[in-house]
Amino acid sequence: MNDTDYIALPSAEEQARDMGLKNFLMGIYQKMALGLVLTGAMAWAVANTPAFAQLLYQFTPDGRVAGYTILGWIFAFAPLGLSFISGRFMNGLNAGVSGAFYWVFVAVMGVSLSSIFLMYTGISIANIFFITAATFGVVSLVGYTTKVNMTGWGGFFSVAVLGLIIAGIANAFLFKSGLMSMVMSGIGVLLFSALIAYQTQSLKQLYYSTGSLSANHRAALTYIGAIGLYVSFINLFLSLLNLFGGRR
Repeated sequence: MNDTDYIALPSAEEQARDMGLKNFLMGIYQKMALGLVLTGAMAWAVANTPAFAQLLYQFTPDGRVAGYTILGWIFAFAPLGLSFISGRFMNGLNAGVSGAFYWVFVAVMGVSLSSIFLMYTGISIANIFFITAATFGVVSLVGYTTKVNMTGWGGFFSVAVLGLIIAGIANAFLFKSGLMSMVMSGIGVLLFSALIAYQTQSLKQLYYSTGSLSANHRAALTYIGAIGLYVSFINLFLSLLNLFGGRR
């Protein structure tokens, strides 16, 4: 859907009675939640299996993460690369292809996030995750209920996210500034919170604009919606973890 397109939504009362919309969104949220479970399980398993952890990370003599191995760098950037090519697999409205790509994506993301279990305490990770989940619920509800037309915000979010990615890469390799990392995390919290609200409204519009699609095509759309919300959730979580997480 183009930013200039806007689907006239039914009234709030009609939407409340629309079980089709609720089922569509529930399908998306369920896939996103299962994706987060798989990501967390993969991350924990890799971090707690020394043979796997040593393939990905370099360690100091006291057991702290000192950096990535070559394979570790590959997995660190793999989710970013998969995000850029996701449209090729997710926009064909084929539920099988979209689903396969989605589950591969969240599994790879789990491997790439295994470092957080080596760098942060388990209690800290759990607390930040629940804070992220609560924040996600609130801003997604805002996106669902607001009467503000956010359709034109897509271009801004695309540029802002790309800018944040470039700044993060530059900081990782050139500046290596802790202050810059904290500032970017603060921006990330605001940016991805707003993006979740925007994505939720966009999914409502998507549902009402595709009423004639087959069940298979609609199932594919749930994976497209799930991967967008999943990525925003993960980035919101990482931003909050960098700001408030307790390191080992």
